[in-house]
Amino acid sequence: MTDYPYVTHLDVRFPALEKIDLQPVIDGVKDQWWNQTLCRVNDSVVRMGVMQGEYHWHKHDGDDEFFYVIEGLFLIDLDERDDGSPGTVIELGPRQGYVVPRGVMHRTRAPVRTVILMVENAGIVPTGN
Repeated sequence: MTDYPYVTHLDVRFPALEKIDLQPVIDGVKDQWWNQTLCRVNDSVVRMGVMQGEYHWHKHDGDDEFFYVIEGLFLIDLDERDDGSPGTVIELGPRQGYVVPRGVMHRTRAPVRTVILMVENAGIVPTGN
């Protein structure tokens, strides 16, 4: 398994029936690329990422991923499609979201400090497979 320079917490920080206040969590983040599982909803989890910089190219063979920007600027680079069409860059600002379907090679980037929410299968490996 490859070591990555990201801080990833897969433990559930907020159990059901507990109020979730994100601002203190966001204010406490000092790492360049950090994410934390906030809560579990059925078979999915909601994660929060606070980041600046670039993630590596990866894909999730069995899982879709949803990204939602709270603040900042979030870029999703998509590799060329199976049909040969060229890759593209999806640019998301605050209050915008996007689903990367399973099996699509992608890389995420944040040119400025950015806060996002992710919704994904609870068993997903964040670094890809």
